[in-house]
Amino acid sequence: MAAVVRNEEARRLAGTALRILAVAAAYYVTGYLGLLERVVVAGAVVTPLWPPTGIALTALLLMGLRIWPGIALGTLLVVASLGRMTPADAGIIAGNTLAPVCACLMLRRSGFRLDLARLRDGVALVFLGALTGMLVSATMGAGSLVGSGLLPPSRFWGAWAAWWAGDAMGVLVVTPLLLVARRARWPRDVPGSRWAEAAALVTVAAAVTTLVTSTRMSLLFLVFPVLIWAALRFRLAGAAPCVLFMSVLAVVAATHRAGPFAHHGLFAVMVNLQAFNGSAALTALLLAALTTEQQNTLRRIHQACDELTEVVARLTPGDSARRWPPDRPG
Repeated sequence: MAAVVRNEEARRLAGTALRILAVAAAYYVTGYLGLLERVVVAGAVVTPLWPPTGIALTALLLMGLRIWPGIALGTLLVVASLGRMTPADAGIIAGNTLAPVCACLMLRRSGFRLDLARLRDGVALVFLGALTGMLVSATMGAGSLVGSGLLPPSRFWGAWAAWWAGDAMGVLVVTPLLLVARRARWPRDVPGSRWAEAAALVTVAAAVTTLVTSTRMSLLFLVFPVLIWAALRFRLAGAAPCVLFMSVLAVVAATHRAGPFAHHGLFAVMVNLQAFNGSAALTALLLAALTTEQQNTLRRIHQACDELTEVVARLTPGDSARRWPPDRPG
């Protein structure tokens, strides 16, 4: 019996170790991709969109808090890839690990559901998971740079704001996509018109986003009708990929000072970019959650009506021709 218990414990520990290594690898790979479009704000290296925060929070929500060493290891690998490590890196690693852990704990306390089928789930992810939780990483990261003398105190708030925005956008853009991807199944018995609409959405989203991020005219607002279309018709499964695609193209245009971000200073570029990314993510996520909640409510109403119909039919077994609810006169 003791041998069986030890074997079971060994398998459990091995499974946890593999999950930790997988999280660390995913964090490092997405961090490497995020650093391809990095900028220097107030003397600190930041990214307008930091996907590893979304990876970290999703992993904690799905696999539990025990995989937090994977986040710390992934952060360590990303920091080490930037060059010689300094004492400030310890604070950065701690902040990047604690931020998703705090966000996960707050989401669990709020009753967050992974299917994002309620408006309250979307609101919780936005305000607790992204905007509040990522205050930890921004504060500890920028504070560590100031404390080690790598960043002047006068530049703290500039670096802090850019850090916080990039981490928050990672949660808003990546976490919903991963949560909906884990439940994705190949649709069956889907009418051809639905596939045609999906193809039209992909085409229009690609064309509009490419246009607004390449022209110097301020036309970024044109993506919002596309996001509304995706959220209303395809819910989170359609809205989340659209937000990721639009945010990536906007980040590329901003870091290269192209399109609507040309001929602007770094501060103006970062403000416009984060305002666009934040507005797009909020619009898609909350509208998709609201649409899903309404459809689920309507489905429950129909189910209740069907059950009530069965009850009425049992109470009047002799009148088989009678139906409830009765047909309305034409």
